[in-house]
Formats: sequence, C-alpha cells, structure tokens
Amino acid sequence: MRARVKKRAGSGAPDDEVMYQPHPAHGCPAEPAPRGDRPRGLLRTLEEDLRTIVERDPSIRNRREALLHPALPAMWLHRVAHRLYRRDRRLVARSLMLLARGFTGVEIHPGAVLGRRVFVDHGSAVVIGETAVVGDDVTIYHQVTLGAVGWWRDNRRAGGERRHPVIGDRVVLGVGATVLGPVHVGDDAVIGARALVLGDVPAGARALAPVRAVSPGPPVPRPDHSHAEGRPLVGAGAAPAAERPSPRRGQVPRPARPGAGHAPQARGGTGEAAGMT
Repeated sequence: MRARVKKRAGSGAPDDEVMYQPHPAHGCPAEPAPRGDRPRGLLRTLEEDLRTIVERDPSIRNRREALLHPALPAMWLHRVAHRLYRRDRRLVARSLMLLARGFTGVEIHPGAVLGRRVFVDHGSAVVIGETAVVGDDVTIYHQVTLGAVGWWRDNRRAGGERRHPVIGDRVVLGVGATVLGPVHVGDDAVIGARALVLGDVPAGARALAPVRAVSPGPPVPRPDHSHAEGRPLVGAGAAPAAERPSPRRGQVPRPARPGAGHAPQARGGTGEAAGMT
C-alpha cells in the first residue's frame, strides 16, 4: 500500500510516494527509503494530528481544547512507539502503548501502520492489531476492531504473513465496526455501525449492518388527572359513581347515628373511665 506525501504549496517539487515498510518480524526486511521518499518528520506529523481534530470534531473550538481530546494521547504515543518498534525497541514501544491504553482506552499495537490525518473519535475500546495498515484521512469511531481471526488460524500461517486488515484512504469505520483477518477495504468505503466484515470490500462500497425493524406497540395508558380537576378519586376496589347501585324507589336513606365513627365516651360526670377512682 502506498501513501502520497505532498510537498508544501509553492515548492515546485513533484509529489513523493512513501512505501509502508513492514517490520522484520513480519517477514520482510525494513529497508531505508530513498532520500527523496523519506516520511514526514515526527513534529510535523504530531501537529497535523492536532489540526485534524480541530477540523473534524465540531465540539472542539481551538487547539487548546484539542489537546484534551481523549484519543489524541493514543495517537501521539503511537507515532513515537511505531518508530521505536521499527528500530527493534519493542519493549519500550509496547510500554508506551500500554500507557496509552490505560489513559484513553485505545489499544493500538506499535507495529500497526497509521497514515496521515487519521481521526479517532471518542476512542474508547478501539483495537488495532500488529499487522494492520490504516490509510490517510480515515475516520474511526469508538469500539472499532481491526483484528485477526483467531490464534487457531494465525498459528498455522506462514512466517510474516499478514493477519490484520488493510484499510484504504478516506474510509469511515462506524461505531462498533469489526474487520477481521487479512482483508482489504478499498478507498472511500464505509463500514457501518456494528457491521462485521470478513472479506474484501471494494472501493466506494458500503458494508452496513441490518437495521432493526420498528413496529407499532400497544397503546400507552393515559394517566388519570381527575383529582386535579376537583373530582373525587375512586378507589381501586370501589366502583365509579355512575356504576353504584341507587336506593330503591320510596326508600329513605337511613341517617347516620350521632357520634358514629367516634370512640364511645365513658360514663361519669368527671369523664373518667368506669371503675377508676
């Protein structure tokens, strides 16, 4: 896979192409690129990552806010760890990415290759494997996995054979998208939320997960606000007033006895209970 590195405007020099060099552990020796094809400097790449967050995240107003973006530390630490990994300083590189995972929840293997202007939004639970390659201007949402199929297959692969996917330029990976195995996702493709990809995706294609059908449910009972209108409430076990039995014709309702509902008063002029002195 090739990534174009454009010269600054006005330089007059043609565009250079930088070949992604695999690590010797992948089975291919990492040869130094020609002088005219060397990648960008580290500081320029870090500055471009910061500018990408400001341009693509509408919640970020300026670069000071971008410094607090949850995925930026993982991106910056990976830029450093990948260079250490290519220099065979694997323990230091893995320690840096372990630190990034603890702070951001983003797990990127230091051997993975990330292109320019890769935007990881939110970043939580993003996993990118060792032999994965991510192109330029790729957007990755949270819970995205670029992984292998499984150790039971990877252990049978030839030495240096790729285990993880290759993502083209300007690809969008939706929330929870999973791409497994040595597959290739073409440029400008869209992998929808919760989609599972186990094969190649052509350029410009869309791999979308099935959408759950929405069916009308039962009517929701409306609450009774009769007490707010001044009408008496009806108990749960009592019948409404319209359903109560009316007195018989000619029958006079019996009046309530005086003192009904009150406790009987003890006899005696002093009001004391009987038998008490």
